[in-house]
Amino acid sequence: MPSRRKRRLATKSKSRAQTGSQKRSYGTKKAQHVAFFPLLILSFVFWFIYRGVFQFPVFFDELIGKAIFFGLPVWLYILVSGYREIADTFAPYKMKRGLMMGIAIGGLYGFVATFLAVLQSRAIYPSFAFLTNQFWLEFIQALLTGFWETLFFFSFVMLVIQNSFRNWSLLSKILLVVLVFLVFHLPNTFLRFQGADGWYQVILLTLFALGQSLLFLKEKNGYSLAISHALWGMVLMFHF
Repeated sequence: MPSRRKRRLATKSKSRAQTGSQKRSYGTKKAQHVAFFPLLILSFVFWFIYRGVFQFPVFFDELIGKAIFFGLPVWLYILVSGYREIADTFAPYKMKRGLMMGIAIGGLYGFVATFLAVLQSRAIYPSFAFLTNQFWLEFIQALLTGFWETLFFFSFVMLVIQNSFRNWSLLSKILLVVLVFLVFHLPNTFLRFQGADGWYQVILLTLFALGQSLLFLKEKNGYSLAISHALWGMVLMFHF
């Protein structure tokens, strides 16, 4: 009987130690990400000022602007926090699967958009449009957009939210990621589109962010999102 009691006491003590270790680990993770929201807010403020004050060509925005306002904060965050899982989403071994998955999802986006365009009696561009120089310039810009926004909103924002708020429901985490995505995109959306067109774009952005969040949740692969993002951008350009 005493031995059983000792075993029970030892089991309880071990359980308490594990619980305490888990709590300390969770606290360490939260402390690791203490700079997340301040850096996110600063990134938004500078991005908002940049888009509101300066009017550079689109290629400059995608190549230089987003490198500064999306890429640089992520790099600084990795240096400060040591959270290298962000960079792991673009690890070389993930490239092949990521590219294939991105092309598949992007193709699905293209099919749906083409179907909607037909329903709305919009013009369908010929399949040989890819032979033009303008097509490839737009596609390069779309790839740049896909890379920087995947790195920032999903490899950075979504991973940190998942890691920091483990007690939250999955739906709450995804909705927060979608909200961050929308906040960064809304100023430019309402500058370019007025009235009902602006709200239509908001709906498209929301659905897109939800889809990308679910894809990232399953794959943790930046290549998949960057390619599907680029193809989505080309689909919108062609049909809408």
